[in-house]
Amino acid sequence: MTRRPERRAAGEPRPVRGTASARASASARSVKRIGLYPGTFDPITNGHIDIIGRAVKLVDKLIIGVAINDGKGPLFSLEERVEMVMQESKPFANGVEIEARPFDNLLMHFAEQCGAGIIIRGLRAVSDFEYEFQMVAMNQQMNDDIETVFLMADPHHQAVSSRLVKEIARLGGRADLFVPEAVNARLAQKYGTKKGR
Repeated sequence: MTRRPERRAAGEPRPVRGTASARASASARSVKRIGLYPGTFDPITNGHIDIIGRAVKLVDKLIIGVAINDGKGPLFSLEERVEMVMQESKPFANGVEIEARPFDNLLMHFAEQCGAGIIIRGLRAVSDFEYEFQMVAMNQQMNDDIETVFLMADPHHQAVSSRLVKEIARLGGRADLFVPEAVNARLAQKYGTKKGR
């Protein structure tokens, strides 16, 4: 009868089954899943809020990156946009840390600075996907450890964009159909006292 060879050196302690995997599991649980949701948010709309409400289900911490984007000539100042984002995202901070941070550098560099493992993007239409597809391909070349997650817009918000909301408010339309009440009040202040029909 052939004797089975020793699997461990003399004096080496016998491994305990499951110990290494238990340690790895505990370590994984202690690591926060950080997501980054970037945008200009000029202003934040019901569509943005819908994405935030779904994004918090995927992460332990959500950083909402508010792009400075002075080149676009935003209606609201950076401070106003950060304030609105924080105010409207508060209801979703139940067990999830939410933070709004301004940024003016490359998105991938900002994600690295935040320690984000995923970038969250909302999609409204096929045209959004074509642009985002190109962005993902470029971002993966820079850092393939950071994944991009796409969330489809709720059908009620698929046509909503900050640009159109501002145009509606400027012309005295019902912007309150597309933005929260507090944001609508700010829009009314920016464009005067016109009331929607």
